[in-house]
Amino acid sequence: MINRSVCRFLPQTFDKILIANRGEIACRVIKTCKKMGIKTVAVHSDVDSSAVHVKMADEAVCVGPAPTNKSYLNMDAIMDAIRATGAQATLWFICLLDDVTFIGPDTHAIQAMGDKIESKLIAKAAQVNTIPGFDGVVKTAEEAVKIAQDIGYPVMIKASAGGGGKGMRISWNDEETREGFRFSSQEAASSFGDDRLLIEKYIDNPRHIEIQVLADKHGNALWLNERECSIQRRNQKVVEEAPSTFLDPTTRRAMGEQAVQLAKAVQYSSAGTVEFLVDSNRNFYFLEMNTRLQVEHPITECITGLDLVEQMIRVAKGYQLKHKQEDIPINGWAIESRVYAEDPYKSFGLPSIGRLSQYQEPINLSKVRVDSGIQEGSDISIYYDPMISKLVTYGATRAEALARMEDALDNYVIRGVTHNIPLLREIITHPRFISGDISTNFLPEVYPDGFKGHQLEADKRRELLASAAALYITTQLRSQKVLGSLRVPSSPIECNHWELCVELGEGHHSMEVTKSGNVEVDGGKVEVSGQWNLASPLLPLTINGTDRMLQCLSRDASGRIVLQYLGTSLRVLSKLAAELNSYMPEKVPEDTSSILRSPMPGTVVAVSVKPGDTVAEGQEICVIEAMKMQNSLTAVRQAKVKNVHCKPGETVGEGDLLVELE
Repeated sequence: MINRSVCRFLPQTFDKILIANRGEIACRVIKTCKKMGIKTVAVHSDVDSSAVHVKMADEAVCVGPAPTNKSYLNMDAIMDAIRATGAQATLWFICLLDDVTFIGPDTHAIQAMGDKIESKLIAKAAQVNTIPGFDGVVKTAEEAVKIAQDIGYPVMIKASAGGGGKGMRISWNDEETREGFRFSSQEAASSFGDDRLLIEKYIDNPRHIEIQVLADKHGNALWLNERECSIQRRNQKVVEEAPSTFLDPTTRRAMGEQAVQLAKAVQYSSAGTVEFLVDSNRNFYFLEMNTRLQVEHPITECITGLDLVEQMIRVAKGYQLKHKQEDIPINGWAIESRVYAEDPYKSFGLPSIGRLSQYQEPINLSKVRVDSGIQEGSDISIYYDPMISKLVTYGATRAEALARMEDALDNYVIRGVTHNIPLLREIITHPRFISGDISTNFLPEVYPDGFKGHQLEADKRRELLASAAALYITTQLRSQKVLGSLRVPSSPIECNHWELCVELGEGHHSMEVTKSGNVEVDGGKVEVSGQWNLASPLLPLTINGTDRMLQCLSRDASGRIVLQYLGTSLRVLSKLAAELNSYMPEKVPEDTSSILRSPMPGTVVAVSVKPGDTVAEGQEICVIEAMKMQNSLTAVRQAKVKNVHCKPGETVGEGDLLVELE
């Protein structure tokens, strides 16, 4: 219900707004519209008919089937929805009707900044620092090689109309340039309908820092401080924070002023983001301008106190900005973790699909914000971005915000899909991140062999093993009250002492547990206590006087429990069960050198081989596209192709057999 007492004091804007987007950002806009007393219209595909943004909106219109080009990017269907609902304004859709207002910059600014070639020329003219490179369109792979040689390696090949890390490749030699040209042009065409590319000098080991700008239609423009976005994988942001630990006031002001210069150069009017690369000497270079509300905008709202969606709506209605540059503060610190349905153990995150069988956000914690567009029972499909939510924490200091983020990640319950919370937790607790020693190369430098999960130190391993054992016994004792029997063979000391075997990775640990909570493991004693609700997935406990949080991932009828702590999974079972397991036949590992399986769900874009072909080690066999990102799958050895089990256009699941080798 709209709070009319609040709405009386808000300026008159629009009666009804159509939101041409989905997921967390659509939900985010609807919340502000409700606060302002504005009715909302959601559009949705047929598979999104029960989505959260559809339920939150006052009205909803189906605009087509699941693929985005047939629904959320279906201009005719969205135009029909605008006419049918009488919406006065739109977000994420430039309406061609004279009596409907677009909430965002005008088409000139969008086109100028949306084209990376033109935007770079405009930036130069506006005296904004730019990266050296070729300012024209690169037409062929061989032309790309010649340009790259002239600029000097390494170079960045990127889609002219791109964004979000799509259509971008780093090249260090001629062969990588040819390959990068092909993949970048294909991704650009798939994601943006525009395969034009540009090439510029790659700034090695930079930071990615962006400036939030806000401008009205009366020539006023502000910079709302910076966001540090250097933690990335595949050129896509993973963790962001505001402000940056790296910028001093002089550099911050210089970047802000150049961002405003660029906004004024294209007569920008709305919220926008000017992105920069910053080297180790705090030299900064214009990267691109995003003419929309960025995913990471909540951290700017946290440190400035501004509602950016409200400001965009006011600007679209013609109001002047209410604030001056000197009114924009930096109050505290905010951090955002992008929670994705991804497997972080595969290239730092390959998409995962499925249904959220259990979902619990940590919104009960202080100074925690969760922007999401899903709920328990929602499906994560191959058609859309795999983002589950934006998890934001804030505090008076960076240390306070980080501590809250650590706590929030430990209390976030997601079941049914693989997610990247283990990686997020490792990032925000890593000494390099805590000290602010980061760059866009952070993940490959810290995890050169890929992410392997949390590596427990000896004392933490002992504590975790003891906790698992104590929890297991607690579970069995409570079951005893119901079933009248205890599954764990005990010593004769009146069921006050048990022997267990706990599995952790490949290791088996024997231990003794007493009813009082004392556990002897690996030659040391650990005291564990806690009031556990075994029906809850969250299991708070105290280990040697320190509060910890575990999660119960699963339990089965045999008494086995799978726990998670710091991203590490453990299987807990009794000594008897462990002995019985030893008689089970050992599973023979599959020979992956002779087969190629899909590492993720997606669509086959290309198959480069046929039966009888001989492939060399590292040669491309096929290309899989997932969430509009293309992934080249290659041969691990030289061999002859035996069978091909896929063809372009087919949808494949994770683990599906694609190609067999002799």
